[in-house]
Amino acid sequence: MDAFDNFWAIYSNLVLTLGTNALLALSIYLTLSCGLLAMANGAFMGIGAYTASLLSMNTATPFPLALLAGMAAPSLVAFLIGKPTLRLSGVYLAMATLGFGEVVRILILNTEDLTGGALGLNGIPQLTQWWHVLLAVVLALFVLWQLKRTRIGRAFEAIKEDETAAALMGIDVAAHKMLAFVLGAAIAGLAGALNAHLTFFIGPNEYGFDRGVEILTMAILGGINGLTGPVLGAVILTLLPEVLRGLRDFRLVVNGLILVVITLFLPRGLWDPMRFRRLLGRKD
Repeated sequence: MDAFDNFWAIYSNLVLTLGTNALLALSIYLTLSCGLLAMANGAFMGIGAYTASLLSMNTATPFPLALLAGMAAPSLVAFLIGKPTLRLSGVYLAMATLGFGEVVRILILNTEDLTGGALGLNGIPQLTQWWHVLLAVVLALFVLWQLKRTRIGRAFEAIKEDETAAALMGIDVAAHKMLAFVLGAAIAGLAGALNAHLTFFIGPNEYGFDRGVEILTMAILGGINGLTGPVLGAVILTLLPEVLRGLRDFRLVVNGLILVVITLFLPRGLWDPMRFRRLLGRKD
């Protein structure tokens, strides 16, 4: 028990960050599964983090309600911006959502009286426990797994494969895209709210362009062919900097090289059930 207590005292934040990053990877997996290359998840995470933190700090809102608010606020924003932006596709949608992320960051910077501006929010109560993160990840995986087996999940897959053909089959493409976008925003907001009450400090630069790219990289690295891939990608990208810490100045270089190699040789990500079946077939 002493060994575990020492491990938890040192690495508890890292372990819990694995969970929040897994939620972020699942949030963008949801939009990618519907063929949407949306890069606003970092901004949605920030909206959820600031909403929940301000409620906890200024109104003594119970933690569960603060988490719900942290999910509701980005969901509402996603619904509002989804009307014009989801008409775009591909790189144009990515550019539009990246622009939205910068708008959110600048708004946070310029509302110092509310958000603390560039100095961020300090003194957020540390209310996040390990079981909160575990429960959130399990529930997110369960909901997405169930969703994948329903008509909605099959519609997402059809839209991703061929949007025009899906529309001809009677699928309401716009409504399903909006649903994926809003649900992804809710999961990202939950991750932000949990993370804010774990680190007790948040700042606007945590939710900018770099965070958006990092979230996308988690999903692409692990693979978007199933729920396992994004979680695996989140675990690897969270642990990799710690594993390479001994390399000091060369850590980021090696980190980047590993990602490039995996992208070149495993374009479908690390978790690819089709590749596994082919390999098992060859062995037989």
